[in-house]
Amino acid sequence: MRFAVLFPGQGSQYVGMGSDLFDESNGTPVRSDLLGAPADDVLGWSLQDLCQNGPEDLLTSTDRAQPALFAVSYALWDAFRMEAGRMPAAAAGHSLGEYTALAAAGAIDYLDGLALVAERGRAMAAAANSADDSTMAAVIGSPDDVVEAVLEARRSEGGQIWAANFNAPGQLVVAGSTVDVDWLVAEAKRLGLRRVIPLSVAAAFHSPFMASAAAALTDAVAAVSFNEPAFEVYANVAAAPVSDIGDSLISQLTSPVRFVETLETMAAAGIDTFVHIGPGDVTAGLVRKTIPGATVAVVDTLAGIDSAARIVNEEGGADA
Repeated sequence: MRFAVLFPGQGSQYVGMGSDLFDESNGTPVRSDLLGAPADDVLGWSLQDLCQNGPEDLLTSTDRAQPALFAVSYALWDAFRMEAGRMPAAAAGHSLGEYTALAAAGAIDYLDGLALVAERGRAMAAAANSADDSTMAAVIGSPDDVVEAVLEARRSEGGQIWAANFNAPGQLVVAGSTVDVDWLVAEAKRLGLRRVIPLSVAAAFHSPFMASAAAALTDAVAAVSFNEPAFEVYANVAAAPVSDIGDSLISQLTSPVRFVETLETMAAAGIDTFVHIGPGDVTAGLVRKTIPGATVAVVDTLAGIDSAARIVNEEGGADA
């Protein structure tokens, strides 16, 4: 069995996430330096208070959601790693989750990664506030090539709209100007698209609308010392094991997340088991849609660790 770990991106946060990680009375194995004072010192605010008490609108804000998800997901990874007793063959993350994957592989120190993610969140929030009106929409049930042809035709007429997330077969997210995304929603049936759903987001992430965020993040990335990953980390931009980590992280902000290709490439490399680690279970669902027959486990709380660890230490296994 070859297994990979997957980490979620922004949107998986919720008030109350990581409750068992913060609860010292239950004998949690989570190290205090991951979610305690050292993390708070990096962030300048209380991680525990935000995760446990919100308010939701603050936790959902781009500059807070990203470091909070990174920290909780990494803490779950650390606990899972100790219980499993073996390293995965590979890792990947959805957008923000790529940073967690790199930290899990030791390519970046945890606290350095937390600081970098906090800077990423601030840069993206600033870009969203300063950019022209932009948004995103999910296109459901249409082939990717059909959607991309529609977007290309719109751009040829001066439109600003691009594919942003290739999440699963028949599940693609587009990003662009509000005018162009609204046009896509209104004209979906005429354009031969089955269903287009507007998304409630701050801006057109993973598109040229994030160019200012990429520029702002460049100096922060350059200041980080990256290490050789202990296992392969698949980059969103290339859908392949990352080579130049810094360039990949900067390019990711303005490029699409190629999650379908990432999972397919992993499967072609012999990975047959995937463990989602972090709040929610989004990446687990994407695996089930993209790689039929794959074994899937979810570690969204400490309670999920035992069954996931058993699965990765057995030949074959059912979903957990």
